[in-house]
Amino acid sequence: MKTYVDQMNQIIRLGDKPNRIISLVPSQTELLHDLGLEEEVVGITKFCIHPNKWFRTKNSVGGTKNVNFDKVKSLNPDLIIGNKEENSKEDIEELKKIAPVWMSDIFNLKDALISIAEIGKITGKESESLNLSAIIQKEFKILKEAVSNSPKTTVLYFIWNEPRFVAGKNTFIDDMLTRCGLINLSSTERYPEVEKGLSPDYIFLSSEPYPFKEKHVAEFQKTYTTSKIIIVDGEMFSWYGSRLKFAPKYFMELLK
Repeated sequence: MKTYVDQMNQIIRLGDKPNRIISLVPSQTELLHDLGLEEEVVGITKFCIHPNKWFRTKNSVGGTKNVNFDKVKSLNPDLIIGNKEENSKEDIEELKKIAPVWMSDIFNLKDALISIAEIGKITGKESESLNLSAIIQKEFKILKEAVSNSPKTTVLYFIWNEPRFVAGKNTFIDDMLTRCGLINLSSTERYPEVEKGLSPDYIFLSSEPYPFKEKHVAEFQKTYTTSKIIIVDGEMFSWYGSRLKFAPKYFMELLK
């Protein structure tokens, strides 16, 4: 038996390399695909839209917060991969009765890179995960150099409408904004309802989890009359798997 410690400091024990994996997190599902685990992944959630082939063909085990336990049992997994923020504690405790559960807990790029390395190690794809991490770090280094002398501008990043929730401090999105050289005006941790009276240089309306569209720009402009309002790709700001290799280039184009 091999022993691993996940990002919630929980110990899991596995026999050999897992051959029947269920992923409960869209960004980690994409990571498993890019590590080459086509045959090993037997179940994903209905929100795991990338890659499209897996979305169309892999077994669905429900949502990220309302897992179908009977479906999970029927797939006979030897490893389940989840995330503290995206999955409910109640679901995870129930899933532990079925198979070992490895949990990520991610607040910043460093956490994401640790998660990628550990998932690579636990699935027998250590070299692939290390290569991926090297690419991601190289791209973020380029981003850092690109924004090093840029003027500091302020932003509010909206994740929901009515009520209007934003990404606050101590979130992965906040870390991405900081790496873009932007100052997040939300002073509250996690995902608070937006504070009144703020006038950021930019308003970012995320494409997920709320699907902001161009029609919302005019609505927000009535409140934030001096801010430039932009629809942004939420996957680039909040997915902490292999999509990170594309994020810095997207950020640099956005900042232009």
